[in-house]
Parts: sequence; C-alpha cells; structure tokens
Amino acid sequence: MSINRSHLWALLGFALLLRLLSLATYPLMDTTEARYGEMARLMVETGNWLTPHFDYNIPFWGKPPLFTWMSAVGIELFGLNEFAVRAPHWLAGILTIALVCMVAKRANLDPLITALVLATCGMFSIAAGAVMTDMALTFSFTLAMVGFYYCWLQQDNAKLWGYVGFVGLGIGLLAKGPIVVVLMGAAVMPWLIFQHGFFKAFSVLWTRFPLVTGSLLMLAIATPWYYMAEQATPGFIDYFIVGEHFKRFVVSGWEGDLYGSAHERTRGMIWVYWLQSALPWSIVFPVIAWRRKERVRSAETDNNGLFSFLLMWMLAPLLVFTLAGNILPAYVLPGLPALAVLITMLVKKEDFKWLGATATVLPVLLIGAMVFLNLGKADSRSDRVLHALVEQDMPVFYVGKRPFSGQFYSQGQAKRIVSTEKLVELSDLPAFHLIGRGRDVEPVIEQHALNCSSEYTSQSKRSLYVCSAG
Repeated sequence: MSINRSHLWALLGFALLLRLLSLATYPLMDTTEARYGEMARLMVETGNWLTPHFDYNIPFWGKPPLFTWMSAVGIELFGLNEFAVRAPHWLAGILTIALVCMVAKRANLDPLITALVLATCGMFSIAAGAVMTDMALTFSFTLAMVGFYYCWLQQDNAKLWGYVGFVGLGIGLLAKGPIVVVLMGAAVMPWLIFQHGFFKAFSVLWTRFPLVTGSLLMLAIATPWYYMAEQATPGFIDYFIVGEHFKRFVVSGWEGDLYGSAHERTRGMIWVYWLQSALPWSIVFPVIAWRRKERVRSAETDNNGLFSFLLMWMLAPLLVFTLAGNILPAYVLPGLPALAVLITMLVKKEDFKWLGATATVLPVLLIGAMVFLNLGKADSRSDRVLHALVEQDMPVFYVGKRPFSGQFYSQGQAKRIVSTEKLVELSDLPAFHLIGRGRDVEPVIEQHALNCSSEYTSQSKRSLYVCSAG
C-alpha cells in the first residue's frame, strides 16, 4: 500500500494530539517533574514570581525561572493538575515545530516532513509535555539560530532577523542561562569559518549582524531578572554562573550541587545519548545521508549553505558536552530541530512509505508507555495514589523521605517529621496520617504508642497509615 501526503498529515495530527492527551494520564514522577511542578505550585501559592523556590523559604538557584513561569501560568489557567503544568511545554514544542517548518518552506522543502520527523523524535516528544527546562531552551535556541541564518543571508528584513536571533538568546538566558550563548557560538563560528575562511568570518560577523544593538536587546530581556534575583537572594549569581555553568561540567563528581547529585558519566557519552534520544531518526539520518551523497552536495549548494548550517546546529550540543561528565540525555534536545530539516532535505516522494512506517514507531511506543505507567508503574515514582486516599482535613506527616510528588499532591500540606518535638505534637491531634516505608514508620508507632493502621501500600513501597494518639 502506498502512502500519500494525507496519510502523513493524519499521522502527524495523531502524534501531536496523542502527546497532548497523554499529559493528563500519568502523575508527576519524582524527581524531576514532581520537583519542578512543585516549584510552579509554590510560585502560584506564594505569589513570588521573581525567585523559584525549592521548598518554602528555600530559593532555587539551579535554573532561571522561565520553565517555572510556564507551568505556573498553566496552573493559573487550568488549576492544579498534571495537564496544567505540562501543557505550556507542549505548546513550546509546537512553536518549535512551526519555526523549523518555516525554515523548510522558505527553502522550498516539504514542511510536512519536517514536522512529522520532529514530532516523532524520541526525546523531543518526551520533552514536549514534560515539566523540564529543556523545551524552553530548545525553542529559544531554535529562534536564535533561525534569526541568525536569515540575517546572514542578507535578504529582505535581514536586520530584523538579526534582532529575532538576539531575542532568542535573551529568552534562552531566562530558560537555562548562558549555555544558550555557548551553544550558539559552537554552531555558528565553525560554520562561518567554513563559509568564509577564518579571518573573513569575523568581518562578516561584524558587518552583517547587529552585534552591539542586538546584544543590548538580549541583555535588556534577561538582565533585569538576574539583577532582581541576586538582590532578592544574594549568592545566586555566584552559584548559578560559576557552579552550574563551570564546575558542574569540568569538576569531576562536583559536590556543590545544592539540589541533587551530579550525574557523572563517561566523557563522550553525549554521542550515545544522541543515538538514543533521537531515535528512530538517529538511525535514519546517517543511512540516508550515505545513500544520497549526491543529494547532500546539491542540498548544500542549492540552499545557500543551509545543509552545513543545520549540520553544525545539530552537532553543537554534542561538541559542547563531549568532554563534560555531568550530563543528561535531554542535553541533545536543542539540536534535534535541525535534524528534522536535514532529513527533509534528503527524502524523496518515493520514501513516503518507509518514512510513514518509521514515524509510527514513536506513537505506538507512547501508547505502550501510557498503558505501562497506568498499570501501576507510575506509582513507583509518585505518591499521587497515596494522597488520593488521604481523608480531607486530616493532617499528613512523612516519616523518612518526603518526595516532591508528596509535596505537590498534598498542596504543600504534608509535613516531614524531622525531630522528636514534632512527634510529641502528634499526641495533641485526634487523628492524622503517616506516610513512609514500613521499616521507618513501624518503630515510630511503637516508640510513641500511636494507634495506627496501614490503609494502602503503593508501588513506591511507601504506605499510608491512619493514626490516632495513644
């Protein structure tokens, strides 16, 4: 059976709609999503939209606030639920797809193919609807790269496109910090040297781009928040700029992380992450590029250097993080929009059949993942199921670790018992809940003669107890 464009449109619509509908079907899971979701909930509850907070009265210095603002706006619009905190990140994914589709259309390529490839790329689909920093960064980096390229072309509205690029960088500074500028440099400077030679590249950069006024625009977007954040919580700049952007990546096993532990990985692991995170298209691209070598050469010459520009865009995160040990798979995400356009440049109409089959892999896996999570696996990483059983107006206390999902789903009401004084206070309560692992809770019950019964034990191994004093 042949596959035509209508089939591809249907597949694209299905992939995007399926991801949107999935946002409400599984709980926020510890640690990343629940942590960031709780930060957004705290922002709305406290009304402090300047400094994200890790917990009450504990500022979060690890990331700028854009991702928290996004989820907090979702809560304001849709209430406190999973869909609300995830939907803005899905929208950022849609905007990113729209940007690269515009690139494809202006290059006389098929934007449908570009959209389909990106929407069904593994890590992109995950991040487009996950409470993370990475989709906001990917959108801002895409905007910056698109603006740069069209400014470089020096066609209609070239200067305006240059300012668009600096707006993207300004948003990126609020999304994840100076790393957006580093990624931009890693992509743009080698490409300019390839296009113009080493010395002329710097001349072109100066003459074609509004470097001074554009930089001022970028700083005007981002620096007011940085200044106010430092004034509100002194020490933020030193921790975020020096710690998160230098020591995190060059100091092996960096122990200065205030909010978690370093993700120590073998140097060069980012390339393996790319192969995994860009599936199934990370397999398709090298194969089709090899089989269509002549098309690669014509794609470069016929499209004003676009092929090599996209290639450097795709490779920039890999080059930047090759020597870094503290990395995550999502770090490859900013380069994936370029991969979608690269594949579009190489496919032909007769490829629609295998292209459609390949694009089907991700939606099928997503359906399987949703079924798997809702059969109970999600409960091993979230305490939503326990708080759904909590009796209204009955105090809740955690014995041992209190996960971020416990904070989110209790709307900050679940307290952690950290001292004997808190245990003494329980004797004054007529009834209350305890949550924790049996090995932690049972000794507390015995030691303080509490009258408790276990109501439910979740896949996380934590149990919900209903207790009364004495």
